[in-house]
Amino acid sequence: MAKKGVQKNTQNKAKHTKLLNRKKNKLRKEKEAHKERLKAIVNKAKEQQDKNINLK
Repeated sequence: MAKKGVQKNTQNKAKHTKLLNRKKNKLRKEKEAHKERLKAIVNKAKEQQDKNINLK
């Protein structure tokens, strides 16, 4: 026999999924930001090396 009334667990599952998606998105954004920072540092170091080589 099927249950009557409101389904029991769907709201908790929806909230849990929402929170997990937020967490995944946050981690993904942090990872991308970290990559961008590293790229900026590497580019700056390369520019400084080029300047030093050109000055010599």
